[in-house]
Amino acid sequence: MAESLTGHARRLAAVSVSKLFARNANRFKHFSRASDGLLFDFSRQHLDVEALAMLLADCERAGLAARTEAMFAGEIVNDSEQRQALHTLLRAPAGTAVPAKLVPLEGAVRTMRARCAAFVRDVHTAKRKSATGARFTDVVNIGIGGSDLGPAMAVEALRPYRTGHLRCHFVSNVDGTQFADLAAELDPARTLFIVCSKTFTTQETLANARRARAWIAGKLGEAAVRAHFVAVSTNGKAMDEFDIAADARFEMWDWVGGRYSLWSAVGLAIELAIGTQHFEAMLAGARAMDEHFRQAEPHENLPVLAGLIAHWNRNVQGCAGHAVLPYTQRLARLPAYLQQLEMESLGKSITRGGEEVVGDTGAVIFGEPASNAQHSFFQLLHQGTAHVSLDLLLPLTGAADAAADELVIANCLSQAQAFMTGHESDDPQRRHPGSRPLSLLVFPKLDPTMLGKLVAFYEHKVFVASVLWDVNPFDQWGVELGKKLCGGILPVLHEPARASEAPAELAGLLGWIRRQR
Repeated sequence: MAESLTGHARRLAAVSVSKLFARNANRFKHFSRASDGLLFDFSRQHLDVEALAMLLADCERAGLAARTEAMFAGEIVNDSEQRQALHTLLRAPAGTAVPAKLVPLEGAVRTMRARCAAFVRDVHTAKRKSATGARFTDVVNIGIGGSDLGPAMAVEALRPYRTGHLRCHFVSNVDGTQFADLAAELDPARTLFIVCSKTFTTQETLANARRARAWIAGKLGEAAVRAHFVAVSTNGKAMDEFDIAADARFEMWDWVGGRYSLWSAVGLAIELAIGTQHFEAMLAGARAMDEHFRQAEPHENLPVLAGLIAHWNRNVQGCAGHAVLPYTQRLARLPAYLQQLEMESLGKSITRGGEEVVGDTGAVIFGEPASNAQHSFFQLLHQGTAHVSLDLLLPLTGAADAAADELVIANCLSQAQAFMTGHESDDPQRRHPGSRPLSLLVFPKLDPTMLGKLVAFYEHKVFVASVLWDVNPFDQWGVELGKKLCGGILPVLHEPARASEAPAELAGLLGWIRRQR
């Protein structure tokens, strides 16, 4: 971290954000940016013009522009796996000019996009039926991580845009209770399953897929499996063994990480829920943010500014946590989605070159629909000792009625004001320090286009922070270790005689577990 940034932090420590507003009548104008209906208001961050200028200079020194172009051009930016990161290609409209080396990939994306749209049309029109000849009424997406969080978040966020053809459900937890509870409410003759796993070897997904397969086979017969299952994967042999029909296989690519994949066939459940027209509007919204990120100057660029502020709050202000607080129930799953996007991407302690990171990287992301959170963990945010930065997301319409819209807006703005101004009191128990670092994302309504913009905004914010910290945001080796160890412990649970094969540190605990079972 540049010493000059810490100097700015020391200088600003004695000045509240309220005083910064008092000193600059145009602070909102100077510290907010809008792009195509999305307002990013960071005027309540503990920044001034000089500190922001230094952050922008750091951004230039880090080589953000070159790294951005490398990503869009299809260069190897996932260093540890020697892969491209081309999630932006998934939402490029037909006819987009791409570098020559990306033409084959762009063609594959077009082909898969057309296949998904055709599949959705066939299910919606009942051209594709169940094994009994019935129309499908329910679709169950079986996945985990990026194969669950993004689609589940989007389907809930876009509930008003559902076509009404299908009810959409998600199963991810390996314990099997999600599927067991859901199966009690489903008609097997009218249920379609999507098994979403790039390798078709993900332990949790396969466990749930096998449960679902056994359920269908038990209710309708083994021959029914082919009519009731589709897969998003690259493992042809495993799909053969599962009996996935040839026309029910959708490809995903190793140049798209799971947490960046909802734009691909991984989003098939979204498209089945909201229809192709609305799904493509979501892609168009993301593409608009891509173009803004690629073309806007850094001082006008929403994701660039958000990434710089994340760096400022994490490394200079010492915020170990970041709260994502949507003022709409529709975005209830957004914090969970962003937990994976940010914490898998930025939870690194080694640079791209293999050295230890100097300073801190990703914050702990958490959140909840904000009107609920006001009555739970806002106490800590207002008066606690933890250093936490905040994003408040505010749609101006979309609540139950106009009166509810006004109540939502008033709640959001009053909390933003309280976090900034604090409260002085002779009673120390009632004192609020204020100057909590906070940004607002404000937009007219949450529709497919705006959801696409919001998700792409956060994707690019993460990329900016990764460049500033010199870490690879596209790998996730930390996820693999526990999964590998599980493969050695599971046989011991199956066969107690193999107890000596377990790590010695687990002997006592495994013994207790065996006695209880």
